[in-house]
Amino acid sequence: MRIGLLGTGPWAQRVHAPALAAHPEVEFTGVWGRRPAAAAELAAAQQTAAFEDLDELLGAVDAVSVALPPEVQAELAVRAARAGCHLLLDKPVATEVAQAAAVLAAAREHGVAGQVFFTLRFDPERADWVTAQTGAGWTTGRVRWLGSVFTSGDSPYASPWRRTKGALWDLGPHALSVLLPTLGEVEQVSAELGEHETVRLDFQHTGGTSSTAELSLSAPVELATLAVDLHDGPRSTSLPSPGGDPVPAFGRAIDALLAGAREPGRRTPCDLEFGLHVVRLLAAAEQALATGRTVSTAGH
Repeated sequence: MRIGLLGTGPWAQRVHAPALAAHPEVEFTGVWGRRPAAAAELAAAQQTAAFEDLDELLGAVDAVSVALPPEVQAELAVRAARAGCHLLLDKPVATEVAQAAAVLAAAREHGVAGQVFFTLRFDPERADWVTAQTGAGWTTGRVRWLGSVFTSGDSPYASPWRRTKGALWDLGPHALSVLLPTLGEVEQVSAELGEHETVRLDFQHTGGTSSTAELSLSAPVELATLAVDLHDGPRSTSLPSPGGDPVPAFGRAIDALLAGAREPGRRTPCDLEFGLHVVRLLAAAEQALATGRTVSTAGH
């Protein structure tokens, strides 16, 4: 499959580009970016072509891998789908429900496949753990992800969109990607803001299960942690510690895209439908945070 990369930032450089270049079933056709000089530099580093015209790239590939801020990603994903390109997107698909719904609608209309890269769901050990816990009768869960993106002083991911949308939209998708399959659909959510810009979410799931998530991008470096625990009475289990290299996980996301392209209409765990669902739940959580009220997810 001929795949083009949209984006030239740190995540594109560190993850998308090397994974595309290394995949045996992919022809890494080229790079387009909002900064042509950066696209040329990244393309040269990966021995592929740089495109200054997006439509030219879309006409030369079968799929696009997108490493751009969510609001930009959603707009360009619709454009790529209309050009007949399969979609490999980052989470969240968008930060507005209407944008994420437009991406799914365009993909369906033009018959293209789509995958959303939720890192924990494509990392082999973590993905196997989620699969093993699905349907295992867990009744409560807790996610605690305290990052130091805005306090470490040297994080390449201290981007404007993360500053604007915060941990809810950056780390919330990861939390939901684990809690939804293991505890069931979310019916209600409440939220509050705490120390270190920590967002605390309380989810009520179907069947009486419940979970909490504590998420921050501004925790002190010494407090940075990632832990996911599931409980049922005396039983408990914890997510294995993530590995340090997301490139192999992204390679598995490419595998999923290839499989989806070969079998049109096939549902997969992290497809565009799931991506839209996560955006709807985050929008409900955002409303709960803004109003201080428990919000039903039925209207989102």
